[in-house]
Amino acid sequence: MTDRVYPSAKPNGTATATATTTPPATTANPNAAPMKNQMYNNPSLIPYRPTPTAYHRHNRRRCFCMCCFWTILSICIILLLAAIAGAIFYVLYHPQRPTFSVSSLKISSFNLTTTTDDTTHLTTKLNLTLSTKNPNKKLIYNYNTISITALSNQVVLANGSFPGFTSSPSYITIKHSTLSMVSQVLDADSVLSLRSDLKRKAGLPVTILMDAMVVVKMDKLKSKRVGIRVTCQGIHGQTPKRKAPAVASTNNAKCKVDLRINILKWTF
Repeated sequence: MTDRVYPSAKPNGTATATATTTPPATTANPNAAPMKNQMYNNPSLIPYRPTPTAYHRHNRRRCFCMCCFWTILSICIILLLAAIAGAIFYVLYHPQRPTFSVSSLKISSFNLTTTTDDTTHLTTKLNLTLSTKNPNKKLIYNYNTISITALSNQVVLANGSFPGFTSSPSYITIKHSTLSMVSQVLDADSVLSLRSDLKRKAGLPVTILMDAMVVVKMDKLKSKRVGIRVTCQGIHGQTPKRKAPAVASTNNAKCKVDLRINILKWTF
């Protein structure tokens, strides 16, 4: 038998299959729309974005707070510096108030006259001698004109003045002045008060008020004018008899010096 040879079935070329890759289809998220609706329905989930108006208000509030802070800090610094300067001044100069005393008071004339129309007039004349001392060692007091008023239980008896003068350190100055009142009309209460006091054994109580402006000098420095009020109490006098003046008792007289500070229309 003859064997048959069958040709093998071989491809002439290698066939390459090119696969085309397609991207996977995007699947829609079914929860996206509900989340967006939920954010709009619930404002707390929406991120806070400040509006321009709120931003400006925040800046204004911050600027106001900073201004207040610096203002208060500046005031505190000024007060601290003033306290330090005052302490240094006190240590260097040890300032003391001037002292006043009534050396003598003579009542030369004291007349209460009632006219036919039931009006009472007061006429007086008083001679006052005053002494003042500057207890400081480095300060000089320059007094302007000193106005003087004599009273008895708020009833004005006489007015007068001292001329201005300079009080040197540790120096005593003696001043004389004449106080008077000419035919001053008094009300019924003032007349009753004066006549009641004149009947007392101790005599008529007299208070001396003095107001002055003072300039303080220290070395080459000079202060502004400062007001002072001197109140002298404990004086008693009798009305003069005949032509001789009556000498008032000044043994218990004491004078107090107070500062007078003017702020606007108020005096303290």
